[in-house]
Amino acid sequence: MGDGSVVSRSDNDEEKADSCLLTERQIEVLRLRFQGMSQQEVAENLGTTRSNVSILEKRAYQNISRARRTLERWKEIQAPISLRIPAGTDIFDVPSMIFKAADEKAIQLPVNSLEVIDQLRTKSPKLFKKRALLEDVQVYVTGSGELMAEDLKGEEQ
Repeated sequence: MGDGSVVSRSDNDEEKADSCLLTERQIEVLRLRFQGMSQQEVAENLGTTRSNVSILEKRAYQNISRARRTLERWKEIQAPISLRIPAGTDIFDVPSMIFKAADEKAIQLPVNSLEVIDQLRTKSPKLFKKRALLEDVQVYVTGSGELMAEDLKGEEQ
């Protein structure tokens, strides 16, 4: 990959960088690294040192981690009910798990079991194979009964 090629960028990249926690340089380093370049190749491509690329990459991942933790806190605010549901759980067992968690927090959800199942199937179809969860899932439930689910790899469904 050390052929000196540069990743093409859209006109909106600078605007996007201004509104996120990563600098334009961190974004560029991550793009090149995800293309398979080594840190040394990235350094040569950007006209800097491998050490500088290493620092930029490390700080980018720190910022990403901080952003993920912030989003977790935001989900906790939005959705006072949060529970981990293990892989292999039957979808028909999930509503009782959610209602139990709601009861523990003295929250009465305005949905029934079928609505819970329907929301999960509609919003997160990739999480299920037939009736079973394929992976461990974190489910967030708002006070209004709205469900958000994400596999524990961090992909919101």
